[in-house]
Amino acid sequence: MKTFLFSKVLVVFLVLSGFSWTASAQNEAFNKGNTVINVGVGLGSYISHSGFSMTIPPISASLEYGVVDLFDGQGGIGVGGYAGYALFKGKDKGVNDFNVGHFVIGPRGLFHYQFVDKLDTYAGVLLGYDIVSFSQKSASVSGSRFYTAFFIGGRYYFTPNIGVFGELGYGVSPLQIGITYKF
Repeated sequence: MKTFLFSKVLVVFLVLSGFSWTASAQNEAFNKGNTVINVGVGLGSYISHSGFSMTIPPISASLEYGVVDLFDGQGGIGVGGYAGYALFKGKDKGVNDFNVGHFVIGPRGLFHYQFVDKLDTYAGVLLGYDIVSFSQKSASVSGSRFYTAFFIGGRYYFTPNIGVFGELGYGVSPLQIGITYKF
């Protein structure tokens, strides 16, 4: 329910933010100078222990900036950042409740190539830092780790600026979907 409400609020915000609609046809390929924001929710989880339930679904945001054009404007290279969060609840042998939170943050590098009109396809690498927190009534512990992860994705644009995206790979969730805005 919270995810559905979040999605509705995000759509209204984008509509009211005054994004530019252009009458002329534009290339939806990702090019040098483009900036893209993705906001999404995750489907699935890397935490698969029995007894866990999701308290906050995986949510993510990423920002990317185009730094190089390739293939006569059909592709490009972008750099940016990623942040994601998920919270899970569980029971220790049915007695004690505990929470496990994952906050993933890090820089990303992406390679884009447009195979189909209005569809920006890409592959990339994330240099992630996963901050894990564990809390129980009597104690709380946190830890972190660095990792490198690869992912693939695509953005389909309904207008030159607004679209949807999907990414498959490691982050806060194995599959992420959401809304994308290019300016």
